[in-house]
Amino acid sequence: MGLQPLEFSDCYLDSPWFRERVRAHEAELDKTSKFIKELLKDGKNLIAATKNLSAAQRKFAHSLRDFKFEFIGDAETDDERYIDASLHEFSNFLKNLEEQREILALSVTETLIKPLEKFRKEQLGAVKEEKKKFDKETEKNYSLLEKHLNLSAKKKELQLQEADNQVEQNRKHFYELSLEYVCKLQEIQERKKFECVEPVLSFFQGLFTFYHQGYELAKDFNHYKMALQINIQNTRNRFEGTRSEVEDLMNKIRRNPQEHKRVNHFTIEGYLYVQEKRPAPFGSSWVKHYCTYRKETKKFTMIPFEHRSGGKVGDEELFILTNCTKRNTDTIDRRFCFDLEAADRPGIPVTMQAFSEEERKLWMEALDGKEAVSMHHNFLNQIVCAQLDKIGFTIIKKCISAVETRGINDQGLYRVVGVSSKVQRLLSLLMDAKTCNEVDLENSVDWEVKTITSAMKQYLRSLPEPLMTYELHGEFIVPAKSGSPDSRVNAIHFLVHKLPEKNKEMLDILVKHLANVSKHAKKNLMTVANLGVVFGPTLMRPQEETVAAIMDLKFQNIVVEILIENHEKIFKTLPDTAFPEPISTSVSPPNAPPRQSRRPGQRNKRPLAVYNLCLELDDGKVLPKEDTPTGSMDSLSSQSPTPAFSSSPPGLLEKNHLIMDSGDLADWSANHPGQSRSSMVSWMNTPSPSAAAANTAPSFSLPNPATANDRAVESVVCQKAVAVYPCEAEHSSELSFQTGAIFEDVQFSREPGWLEGTLNGRRGLIPQNYVQFL
Repeated sequence: MGLQPLEFSDCYLDSPWFRERVRAHEAELDKTSKFIKELLKDGKNLIAATKNLSAAQRKFAHSLRDFKFEFIGDAETDDERYIDASLHEFSNFLKNLEEQREILALSVTETLIKPLEKFRKEQLGAVKEEKKKFDKETEKNYSLLEKHLNLSAKKKELQLQEADNQVEQNRKHFYELSLEYVCKLQEIQERKKFECVEPVLSFFQGLFTFYHQGYELAKDFNHYKMALQINIQNTRNRFEGTRSEVEDLMNKIRRNPQEHKRVNHFTIEGYLYVQEKRPAPFGSSWVKHYCTYRKETKKFTMIPFEHRSGGKVGDEELFILTNCTKRNTDTIDRRFCFDLEAADRPGIPVTMQAFSEEERKLWMEALDGKEAVSMHHNFLNQIVCAQLDKIGFTIIKKCISAVETRGINDQGLYRVVGVSSKVQRLLSLLMDAKTCNEVDLENSVDWEVKTITSAMKQYLRSLPEPLMTYELHGEFIVPAKSGSPDSRVNAIHFLVHKLPEKNKEMLDILVKHLANVSKHAKKNLMTVANLGVVFGPTLMRPQEETVAAIMDLKFQNIVVEILIENHEKIFKTLPDTAFPEPISTSVSPPNAPPRQSRRPGQRNKRPLAVYNLCLELDDGKVLPKEDTPTGSMDSLSSQSPTPAFSSSPPGLLEKNHLIMDSGDLADWSANHPGQSRSSMVSWMNTPSPSAAAANTAPSFSLPNPATANDRAVESVVCQKAVAVYPCEAEHSSELSFQTGAIFEDVQFSREPGWLEGTLNGRRGLIPQNYVQFL
């Protein structure tokens, strides 16, 4: 049963039971006051904890935002870029969440703390003051009554009457105060129900709002989260493939380090101990040097380096070698030694010590010593039988037909490998002209699907060079590292049509099959990305096997993905030579790319192809691809040769492609001084007549060099450009700008990698990979 109501009529009686009921009401209000006091304390602690949590979350967000992953190599895949940017996205998510948490903390103060404090102070505090008055009047009333009753009856009547009046007035005042106190008690008992609960409800409303905002943020974040999970999975798959390749290379080098040395411009290089002679009392000392030798120039360099002393590199010493002689142990108390003589110090040998007798022999041979031994690499003598011949096409077609007939839905198709011995046996049968046609892969249960797929991959890996060739390997990698998706497809489309005809035909057959496999990904789990991981190293590999090359495996995978996703366009249509935007060979991370150092006179010696769409001129200028003819190059190749092309640069026209080596261009320019630059640029930018007159056979001719070629050149290189990254000038000749700045009269500078342009009336240099042409 709850509290009994306080009747106003009981105030006049002031019975013991009335007083018990009043004390029960007072105790309830005391309990309410203590509850609100504790609630206020907990609420303030909650606000403090929320602020501490918010500060910790913000610090965590700042840590995420400030960190950036470094990558191995010269570029990242799109998946890796998104993963790098994910930390910043996570930071922004937490920042937005903490903004909502701050709103919650403020709402707790305004909606919970202040209203409860006000109720406790104004309402419960007022009741306490009324109680004090009530208790004081009770004491006064009953004290006066007792005093009055103790008056002697012998007092005068007038005195007794005055005493009676005084007691009556006091009793009336007490009763009025009692009525007000009882009314106040019952009012507060009823008021506390909504005065206490309403702020708590407001607090929970704020809490619900915070969680709802978090839910909305999470819902908005969900799409990014799903995409990021795919990026992470793709990167993990590429990592697994790269790791296995790196481990294989490591094991090969571990077994025979000499057979896997990197290809470089030195005949030999490595560590040697060099004898440094001192004055007689001190004898001599041996200092470790890193030495290199180039046989063509006979230049020998030595750089002192000691691993144990902090790895500080000493000064390089270079001399021209004239003689190398082996030192026997009867002339020096050390093994593995030999003497070198320099051209500028005849008769004064420098004594070297190798790490072993084998290494000394290698050095002696490279330095044309007296006891040189021949180095032979067995691996160079390995005979590879796989060829892109009739048997090779038969093998691939038989394997593909069997896979599509028997195992197109097998989980892990091409990822699950067969037993090595069975794979080798099948491959040997297929590669033998006598038994190839007798092997029935579609109906025979002797050959599992995983054995067939492994044999097909092994055949492709056994080709003398990869299906996409060593020559074009680097060019295929370039578009995978940068550029928009469309420009990547266009570049790879163009490069595929540069492959030898047999390679392109085989690649078409294989990629068409892989596209079919990817259509069944729901069952076989072989998505385009997974097929890229499997066939990237199979179809592409660099000529030199290094860790740096293996780091490009992920870009090989991307190339294969592009081939699969765009099979119809790439293999069924001719490439378009006019791409909507250039493909940059520079690294393009999410942040601004590094600027090329300005070294006048330096020239790039890379091949120039249409997907770059630029010509390297003798004075260092580059023709941008945006200004190349918009018509297809097919119109060029479809015309019969004309005298106008007789003086065109060598290699300029090759089938449907425009390709030229920088050396060819330089030679052509030297032999045709009147057409070295202006006529070349004008020829490159001669508009197709078909654009002016429909159904008219196009014809091209080289313009006369004596005409206004300067105007043609100016129309090519003078453009507008927009900044895609902000830049701070590091030299007075450079321009500073923010993202979105528009440059006028943009031309290619004589310094490679730089442009010249005008911004706000000031002309200066602009990093080429910081802008896009309009």
